[in-house]
Amino acid sequence: MPSLLWRVLHLVLLLFPSTVAAEESSMLEGWTDVWFFRFLINVLGYSTIIIPGYLLICYFKRTKYLETGSGICHPLIRTCVFGNEAKTGLLDDVSVAPRNEGDSGSSLKQGVKLVFCAAGLQASYLTWGVLQERVMTRSYGATTPEEEGEKFKDSQFLVFMNRILALTVSGLWCLLFKQPRHGAPMYKYSFASLSNVMSSWCQYEALKYISFPTQVLAKASKVIPVMLMGKLVSRKSYEYWEYLTAVLISVGVSMFLLSSTTSKHPSNVTTFSGILILVGYVVFDSFTSNWQDNLFKHKMSSVQMMFGVNLFSCLFTVGSLLEQGAFFESVAFMTRHSEFALHAVMLSVCSACGQLFIFYTISQFGAAVFTIIMTLRQAIAILLSCFLYGHAVTVVGGFGVGVVFLALFLRVYARNRMKSGRRSALPLAQKV
Repeated sequence: MPSLLWRVLHLVLLLFPSTVAAEESSMLEGWTDVWFFRFLINVLGYSTIIIPGYLLICYFKRTKYLETGSGICHPLIRTCVFGNEAKTGLLDDVSVAPRNEGDSGSSLKQGVKLVFCAAGLQASYLTWGVLQERVMTRSYGATTPEEEGEKFKDSQFLVFMNRILALTVSGLWCLLFKQPRHGAPMYKYSFASLSNVMSSWCQYEALKYISFPTQVLAKASKVIPVMLMGKLVSRKSYEYWEYLTAVLISVGVSMFLLSSTTSKHPSNVTTFSGILILVGYVVFDSFTSNWQDNLFKHKMSSVQMMFGVNLFSCLFTVGSLLEQGAFFESVAFMTRHSEFALHAVMLSVCSACGQLFIFYTISQFGAAVFTIIMTLRQAIAILLSCFLYGHAVTVVGGFGVGVVFLALFLRVYARNRMKSGRRSALPLAQKV
């Protein structure tokens, strides 16, 4: 479909023979530099997979294929469309807990789990951030400082690289280690997969229009949108202290980031484009976390979740890349620059490890705690930058870091008080 758009644009240019020779190339290149045009092209590529899949699902449900169908394709269609579990395991059944934090045993055990999840996420994504900046902002192939080299521009191919390795790792894990019987319809993973692909694309694209501190600021303030999305998607209710600590964390990280960077003044158009892309990133990423949290109401492991989401992510991205003709161009870039190939593989390894920690953290502690850990990761990244490169930390920035840790302490304290209150109330309820 995107190739059809190029043909239509070419036909329109041919209607003006006096200018086509001089302007056709520049116009085509100009369109590809418009982020909204690239966004539409990607969406069109995804729609060529989503629309036929939606029509097939509607057809199988309308014809009651689960009761009337047969043949060699029946098990595959049942798994993809209907699932393999009883009605009590559907998403609208809230009796099946997505997390086991209520039955987790001692507080020490939960604390060790939380430290493990936080450390894994920090190590994976701090390394991933360094590699991401290297791949997206630096050139390859320059032998002397005077040469400009060649920059890699297709962020969607990097998303595909990350997802294909994560799919391989999760698939091998499911084959080698025993997993619970999978019951969720496979197509339900496509919702989280599509929003995850779009949020990753927005994250890469935003760096072309805004500064890095502005992007980090949006990520740091993402806790509240995640909680709001949780009320819409999962119909959750949060305590007042969860809202209070979320606001404190966002304010503290924002104070540190804004006070530790120098401000730049891009054009109004550029700033507006960056803000729009950041809004898309926050919305898509918040939906992804809460939809995954909701899917854990099915009896599944985090690795099964990882496999299902990445399966559709690979399908969406490779389909869009092939339709745009960008897949083989990116592969050719890898063959020309072995350093980029190494960085892309390392980027994918960090992403795969990070996703394992993401799904495990969400399954154990929920989307809001996961977002808090990832918010803290941004502050640690800036602290490491100040330590390694000698950036000065202002009084306001230090105060902001103190606010973040204070909010985390208050959150842990309030959660433990609530759990201890429930445990003390349980014997009384049993006696009555």
